[in-house]
Amino acid sequence: MRRLAAFCYRRRGTVTLAWVAALIALGALGGIFGGATKTNFAIPGAESQDAIDFLREHGFSERSGDQGMVVVEAQQGVDDPAVRTAVEGLLGAIQSTVAGTTVTSFYEPGAERQIAPGRKIAFAELNFSDRTGEQYLEAARQVTKLRDQVHVEGLRVELGGGTGMFADQSQPPSELIGVAGAILILVLAFGSLLAMGLPIMTALFGIGIGLSLLALAANLVDMPTWTSQVAMMIGIGVGIDYALFIVTRYRDALREGREPAAAVALAIDTAGRAVLFAGLTVVLAVLGLIAMGRNLNLGLAVGTSLTVLLTMAAAVTLLPAVLGFVGRKIDWLALPFARPKPESSTRHSIWWRWSRVVQRRPWPAAVGALALLLVLALPVLSLRLGFGDAGNDPRGDTTREAYDLLSTGFGPGFNGPLLIAASTPGGDADVALLRQVAEQLRKTPGIAAVTDPILNQAGDAAILQVYPATSPQDEATTTLVKTIRRSVLPSIPGTGKLELKVGGATAGVVDFSSYTAERMPLFLGAVLALSFLLLMAVFRSLLVPLKAVIMNLLSVGAAYGVVVAVFQWGWGASLIGLGKDGPIEAWVPMMLFAVVFGLSMDYEVFLLSRIREEFDRTGDNGLAVADGLAATGRVITAAALIMVLVFSSFILSDNRALKLMGLGLSVAVFVDATLVRMVLVPATMELLGKRNWWLPAWLGRVLPVIHVEAAPETGYPAAGGD
Repeated sequence: MRRLAAFCYRRRGTVTLAWVAALIALGALGGIFGGATKTNFAIPGAESQDAIDFLREHGFSERSGDQGMVVVEAQQGVDDPAVRTAVEGLLGAIQSTVAGTTVTSFYEPGAERQIAPGRKIAFAELNFSDRTGEQYLEAARQVTKLRDQVHVEGLRVELGGGTGMFADQSQPPSELIGVAGAILILVLAFGSLLAMGLPIMTALFGIGIGLSLLALAANLVDMPTWTSQVAMMIGIGVGIDYALFIVTRYRDALREGREPAAAVALAIDTAGRAVLFAGLTVVLAVLGLIAMGRNLNLGLAVGTSLTVLLTMAAAVTLLPAVLGFVGRKIDWLALPFARPKPESSTRHSIWWRWSRVVQRRPWPAAVGALALLLVLALPVLSLRLGFGDAGNDPRGDTTREAYDLLSTGFGPGFNGPLLIAASTPGGDADVALLRQVAEQLRKTPGIAAVTDPILNQAGDAAILQVYPATSPQDEATTTLVKTIRRSVLPSIPGTGKLELKVGGATAGVVDFSSYTAERMPLFLGAVLALSFLLLMAVFRSLLVPLKAVIMNLLSVGAAYGVVVAVFQWGWGASLIGLGKDGPIEAWVPMMLFAVVFGLSMDYEVFLLSRIREEFDRTGDNGLAVADGLAATGRVITAAALIMVLVFSSFILSDNRALKLMGLGLSVAVFVDATLVRMVLVPATMELLGKRNWWLPAWLGRVLPVIHVEAAPETGYPAAGGD
């Protein structure tokens, strides 16, 4: 690391220009050759995916993608001539203008089921062929533009259905709000505009190049439409934090009397080494999502990992190069009112005094913090995976208005119909059997309506549309899908030869959620085991990594509990703009666990490495804990506050999944930096004493030696001219 720091310092002009060139070149390449996003919930082998494959193979390709709806409400009734002329003109324009789309109008013969009692509310189906996320959005823009040309007094036309393709795509500048909050904290932490700007600059370079690579990677893997927002959320947080740790160490080295070149070498060899370890831990944890399988997990893992890798690389290469230009002017543009007062000794700091308070009464502190964490985590016992539907969208959005109209006119289940695909090689006999299936389904509790069989041109395949009585995100709908598959269809004589498959977007969500729930324990166990082994090698201890894993698990559990209470139970949901309660987005717990565990390792490494350093020097466990906490408390608190602000800013998003991620991450980081680092760590380390550092001799011989932070006393010769 010292050689890397020396090179970047000595060749600072070249290194800086290389990063600028990479930002410009990759930005241009990403803009020109970037791939299209695609939210792919496909699960090969799942029944919903088999149904999609069946539709493509048997002439129903226009039903292999999302299904949208044009929902109308006419005060004068949908049979009014002016209303009918306007609506038929709209539907005809959609059919002829939007490629790969078929329209089923409620004015067609046999489509009476699409008109609600009272004949004031009705819906037309828009069946889209499978396409990329950008193509769905383009189709939505075309449909919306045509809808906006309809002007008939008393007629209201709303657009819904699909996986949010008609949702309002405008989002508040969450990342800008987060960066603004980070700037405020950095100013207070450094007291200098120049010192504040360095972490921001480093993070933006890493994020800019990372997002460009993400766009290029979309040509190789399916990137969900929200990947860039998730990557940006995490990249801003870790990028600023990594640079913060290095700049803080650099300033301390200057104050100790070192030359700028030696200060850069020390900062990179200590804080930079820890940044490298912490960043790679985040990347490994996120890449663990790949083991879960499925394209959606792969896209999220690759996109987020690229951004974290680039912000980490910027922190250990670009930052030391820029520090070479800054030199001793790190406090330039100082703000006297914000500059922290120098302390003659860490033992006069609030962090040292706080640690001694906890250490004097370790049992009450440990039990109290543990109890609070368990209470926060308690709601996780009722965690239900799924996907929120349009009923969660803000009132006034066309998707929410369409959802409410359908619920009023037909029932909430019409917002997410099921699709049953069937082979009918026997012709009329099989179609007659399929009609019996439809009749049996109509008698099934929880089903509001079932269409008659719709045949393909060859007559060897047909589909039934099934409308549940409950909304797509309702737990009763999930139960209904499983009941139809396991009980209803197998109980009808002769249906085996029809190869019945239950599909549609709602059934796909059920399959994805079930798949995720089944494999989550394996993923969680793998990440926990990896974290334990890494920390055991770093700290040469059994109890320290065991405690760290348990405490990090408690942080994640608390975050899970809070998001379940808010998003699933609806506690305080209106305060963050949620329409109603619903399940937890199925991909979020995995992503949240991977990211939070990686970020928790950051603070664990920075704190425990300093404690271990003090213990090796003095042999006094109690003083080592207090001194380690005093040395790292201020920077860990500043770093945690930055992350909390950045993540919390995404709660302002209209996207439910981003709200969920933002709240979960901010709660986890806050809990980890307060209850865990400031209470549980000093309390438990005081209780265990020197046993913290116990390691069997035989294990010590086989474990690799990993140095996260080089000792500050190591000599750091000048790395080059100033």
